[in-house]
Amino acid sequence: MGALLGMTAGVGLFLIWWSCWQAEPRKRSGEVGLGFRRLRELLKEADLSSVSVTAFLALCAVAGIGTGLAVLAVTGVLSVATCFAMIAGWAPWAAVRGRARRRRQRFRELWPDVVDNLASGVRAGLSLPEALGALGERGPEPLRPPFRSFARDYRLTGSFADSLEGLKARLADPVGDRLCEALRITREVGGSDLGRLLRNLSTFMRDDARVRSELEARQSWTVSAARLAVSAPWLVLALLSTKPESVQAYESATGTLVLVVGAAVSVVAYRLMTVIGRIPEERRVLR
Repeated sequence: MGALLGMTAGVGLFLIWWSCWQAEPRKRSGEVGLGFRRLRELLKEADLSSVSVTAFLALCAVAGIGTGLAVLAVTGVLSVATCFAMIAGWAPWAAVRGRARRRRQRFRELWPDVVDNLASGVRAGLSLPEALGALGERGPEPLRPPFRSFARDYRLTGSFADSLEGLKARLADPVGDRLCEALRITREVGGSDLGRLLRNLSTFMRDDARVRSELEARQSWTVSAARLAVSAPWLVLALLSTKPESVQAYESATGTLVLVVGAAVSVVAYRLMTVIGRIPEERRVLR
């Protein structure tokens, strides 16, 4: 009886304490987590917007599981197969990040020409939407498709703001975001300083691209050294795995511990070297 009374009192006190806190609102069914949003943005920046987050995660899973099963079939050592499965599952994500970084670097060199062409069109008497649409025909080749889509959207809807939002989404570039927002403000506020704004923006972009190119050239040896230091032990392990008897030692608890410690040290060392030598990347804050 005493135990029952004690349990009832405990439950009552818990309910009183629970009522003092406001329940967190449930997420809507269409809302995705922060990690999914970041991954979706990364796919857009890599010009892979047609690939869904689910399909990309499925690709990572298939690559990891397939590689793990193949290594397990060859070596018969679960710990070695798990390591290579994790590396294979991470490889698509690393490839997408590299593709997005190269795309930003390529666009960074082209943006000054885009702004110069836009300024020339405005000086020639074209309206701002017409000058933007003309970039789809006489702008830099890699940037023409988004501007062609902008011209098509503007012809269909007649809404400059909505068409500009679509252009920002297709470009998926920090510099493109800044340019679109500057043009939006100029369109809404008006004024006669558009030519001066575009000339100043073009000069700033050229200076920024030149400085970043010099910094990236000096930073490349740090990145290359970090990648070589991380990949070398695992390449040696991959070569050893071609002879199953050479990796049987990793089947024991001690061997598994060595692999776990080696993987942790590799990740920490790579992250440390890349953080030390990292050049701050522009982020899309005007989406």
